[in-house]
Amino acid sequence: MRTQVGIVGAGPAGLMLSHLLHLQGIESVLIEARSREYVEGRIRAGVLEQATADLLIETGVGDRLRREGLLHHGIKLSFGGRHHRIDLTGLTGGSSVTVYAQHEVLKDLIKARLDAGGQILFESAAVGLRDLDAPTPAIRFRKDGEGELRELACDFIAGCDGNHGVCRPSIPEGVPAVYERIYPFAWLGILADAPPSSDELIYTCHERGFALFSMRSPKVTRLYLQCAPAEEIANWPDDRIWEELHTRLATNDGWAPAAGPILQKGVTGMHSFVVEPMRYGRLFLAGDAAHIVPPTGAKGLNLAVADVRVLARALADFYVSGRRHLLDQYSQTCLRRVWKVQRFSWWMTSLLHRLEGENGFDQRRQLAELDYVTSSRAAMTTLAENYVGLPME
Repeated sequence: MRTQVGIVGAGPAGLMLSHLLHLQGIESVLIEARSREYVEGRIRAGVLEQATADLLIETGVGDRLRREGLLHHGIKLSFGGRHHRIDLTGLTGGSSVTVYAQHEVLKDLIKARLDAGGQILFESAAVGLRDLDAPTPAIRFRKDGEGELRELACDFIAGCDGNHGVCRPSIPEGVPAVYERIYPFAWLGILADAPPSSDELIYTCHERGFALFSMRSPKVTRLYLQCAPAEEIANWPDDRIWEELHTRLATNDGWAPAAGPILQKGVTGMHSFVVEPMRYGRLFLAGDAAHIVPPTGAKGLNLAVADVRVLARALADFYVSGRRHLLDQYSQTCLRRVWKVQRFSWWMTSLLHRLEGENGFDQRRQLAELDYVTSSRAAMTTLAENYVGLPME
């Protein structure tokens, strides 16, 4: 097999890149280890920055987003039994965020690619890459995870296969620098069959730990609790979860999240990760293959889309002009934004979570910072600008 750009991974980065390349007349083949049903059914967070939502709409895959997405003009920080609203739209001159689940974004992109005749090889596990510094690198894969080893030769490879894929490990050891932080807590997350009792996300700092009120639709609520990284979900029956959510989220004026049957629950660890550079030879890393952020700032999908927007423009420039300047600048361009997003995600996480071993000084300092953030227009503007999204380039 032969194509111009071989893409490993049908997540947000891989699918969006394939879509953007198609609009530029550049051929790609996307290799994905999982089935289409798995990719479209895996429920993940989905808060879209203004630029992400705009790009989906501008490139023709935003019809359902416009109909079904929940437009949010603000968020709330909660502490001391009170909600404090951050006016995202007012503070940023008109920007907002849209709640639209990641798997819905993937459904839209998959449909667009298949309707346009795009090649997505589902249930095809990439097992390795070769000749990354040669004119024609290749992706080795097996259909259905077994059988004959196949190869996809291409001009360039986009590694969009996440933190545990084969692309990043294919870079020679010692070439990339790796920066990582493991957080000493995790999130216990649930989906509940309960209508949202707030029209905006609520980030709560409580003496028992962080909690987040979110939503997936007008009928389904998404909620999270800070917990220990090794927490066993079996130790959290539904009644205990709702009791803890009520304790952390309820406010002095009587507000509390609406309860309902829990549809899904699980524990997710938290860490930050960046690899530099995001390129080796003709391999370009994007999305979770290059960086991971804690979910507090809602940046994972948005950062992946920002990466591939830069990469798609660089590849388009190469195929039109033969110039390699934008390709050579890819890693530097992306990392400038990546580190700003890492900083914001770390700051939001530190602002809202409780750390084991903290004393009274630490807790009062945290409350003082929350008080400052919610009373200073300058501080609120900084939060709002980062939350709705920094420029993609």
